[in-house]
Amino acid sequence: MDLVNETRQKMAKAIEVLQTDLSTVRTGKASPALVENIVIGAYGGSAKMKILELATINVSDPHTLTITPFDQSIIGEIQKGIETANIGLAPAINGELIRISIPPLSEERRQELIKMMHQKLENGKVMIRQVRHDAMTEIKKQNLPEDETARLEKEVQKLTDDMTSEIDAMGMKKEEELKQI
Repeated sequence: MDLVNETRQKMAKAIEVLQTDLSTVRTGKASPALVENIVIGAYGGSAKMKILELATINVSDPHTLTITPFDQSIIGEIQKGIETANIGLAPAINGELIRISIPPLSEERRQELIKMMHQKLENGKVMIRQVRHDAMTEIKKQNLPEDETARLEKEVQKLTDDMTSEIDAMGMKKEEELKQI
């Protein structure tokens, strides 16, 4: 596999990591991503598992999440795990499921989330630049003819610019979601 394709794959992986990270930023709308990766000490703490592995997570309306445990005996542990995750959600047991009402975001909280989102975007750009740096170092190591080296460096830079633009677009989209009331 050539260097440019390898670099493209590494950058795409960095974008995936960033998308996963951004999905955890609450936008005032119910989304399974808000809770699915919270780790719960299930079965008296003997098993550390993500909620995603312990229950089905549904969005019943734009402001409500429901979590239905596969095993009803751990419903209290899931509720406690969400509370201790300290993400500003108040889970309530309602029969055989846990209901979480997503409160609307205050303007102050919205600004905090936008600031946090920008940090996550910057981390994504840093990952992309690191991949670019590694690729450029690899190009220089190969002792290729000058015109071939220049061509490869130009391709890697274009790839970097494209990925950075994609991150900016993701950021604008997420910021729009955060600004909606």
